[in-house]
Amino acid sequence: MPAHPEVTIREPVVAKTPVETEVSSSENIAGPEIDIAEAQFEGKVIEAISTVFDPEIPVNIYELGLIYNIDINGMKDVRIDMTLTSPACPVAGTLPGDVERVVQTVEGIGGVAVELVWEPSWTPDRMSEAAKLELGFM
Repeated sequence: MPAHPEVTIREPVVAKTPVETEVSSSENIAGPEIDIAEAQFEGKVIEAISTVFDPEIPVNIYELGLIYNIDINGMKDVRIDMTLTSPACPVAGTLPGDVERVVQTVEGIGGVAVELVWEPSWTPDRMSEAAKLELGFM
């Protein structure tokens, strides 16, 4: 089973007055709607990332398992940890910038930060089943 990136959606930190700390019934009703909106936003971020391809591999980088973590806070700032198939990959200097650029096009996005990480090392086990099938690993 491929390892899917961890997606974390955090609420913004907001100081509350004593009156605001009481939970109203309308806040309880709005909870699921917020979760749906957050999931839809996360899906749009993943959809944007999925448009980026390593030029040497005919599979998008999300399906390749190059995205290790997507962290979205309540202000819709996105932090992405990604890797490459190899530290010697010729697109090491450009692929993270490509990811940042496409994610910045998502409607409602706050800031975007992409960090290139090398631990854990990428292996073909991180690929989705669709990517493995496309590349003849199955």
